[in-house]
Amino acid sequence: MTRPAVFLSLAASLLLFSAGSPAGPADPPAKADPKADPKKDEEKKIDRTGATKKRLLKEFGGSEESEEAVMLGLAWLTQMQQQDGNWVYDAGHTDDKAAATGMAVLAFLGAGQSHKDGRYKQTVQAGLDWLVKNVDTGQGNNRGQFNTISNMYSQGIATLALCEAYGMTQDPAIKKAAEAAVDYIQRGQGANGSWGYTFGTTNDTSIVGWQIQALHAAKLAGLAVDDKVIKKAVKFLDSVGTGPGKSAYGYTSTAGAGPGTSLTAIGLLCRYYIDGWRTENRGFAEGTKGLMRRAPSATPAWPQLDLYYYYYATQVVRFYGGDEWKTWNEGALKPGGTRKGGMPDWLIELQARGTRADRGSWDPQPEQWIGPNCGRLGTTCLCLLTLEVYYRHLPLFKRN
Repeated sequence: MTRPAVFLSLAASLLLFSAGSPAGPADPPAKADPKADPKKDEEKKIDRTGATKKRLLKEFGGSEESEEAVMLGLAWLTQMQQQDGNWVYDAGHTDDKAAATGMAVLAFLGAGQSHKDGRYKQTVQAGLDWLVKNVDTGQGNNRGQFNTISNMYSQGIATLALCEAYGMTQDPAIKKAAEAAVDYIQRGQGANGSWGYTFGTTNDTSIVGWQIQALHAAKLAGLAVDDKVIKKAVKFLDSVGTGPGKSAYGYTSTAGAGPGTSLTAIGLLCRYYIDGWRTENRGFAEGTKGLMRRAPSATPAWPQLDLYYYYYATQVVRFYGGDEWKTWNEGALKPGGTRKGGMPDWLIELQARGTRADRGSWDPQPEQWIGPNCGRLGTTCLCLLTLEVYYRHLPLFKRN
């Protein structure tokens, strides 16, 4: 059963104008780690505080409308939380509670809502408690594996949630589980630098994407990440990359690699995170130009919402910046200097509004991946993460 329904519009409206205010008494401060260096920890935190979030939202083109959509979505997600603190996909992998919970927690964290700060502290705390409890922290071969995962996709998603939560708060109560989950990913890497559906096997760029996101978040949070694992992953990307400067990516080889695909977007984001690619890199520049072929405003009518593509591509183009990001985010330049038809416009238009029970969520789309496998819950989570792109991660460089 889900938690009792509340007045979603009221909750969302309140949160929009008081996102940093607690809903109740403040949580007691966590006990200090005697071995921790507070100054060092502060430098490692993933910063989504009110001041930073406000600055990045303005700098990268967010709006009150996009923030309202995020708050409505979070209010809906709160109602979908189970009594045990977890979430459940409503289609496809309905037994994969770790991945569903990881996705939902990430949506809250992406908006700056942690278990230490924000209106949804209790919601996030319950989700994190469930994830921590469901990590094997023993000394056996399964150490770090989440219970209920169906494959390494799920491990990556749930690990990413723990790492981001630890990075935002440096809460020692999360650290042991996060470290174990990260270690499981690193031990589970295949011989060619990729990850497969099961521990220790090899497979494809898509699975690699979630592991790299988790390892990147772990590194930002100050957790140990083995450079050898990263170097092996880069070699795998080299093996599936093709085109000018490795600007396009295939599945398990270069076959089928081309501009403007989900796999290319994944490969480019991975390069940005672990291989130092920036705007001056030929592969990153050419790859981003290829992604722009499927910009939301590239056609007279909205294209099909291939959410897996747009989740990754939005991050890549945002990190690339420049006119490309302005077009992606605000729409193509019209006569008279106006813009319309950007990514947030599209998602806001598709969001369920009115007084229905699904208010704040997004309908599963008729595409291959997210809708069929993760249902309304997964679709809503990735839409929220896409709308949170302005402040979810600090850029790793400042574009001239």
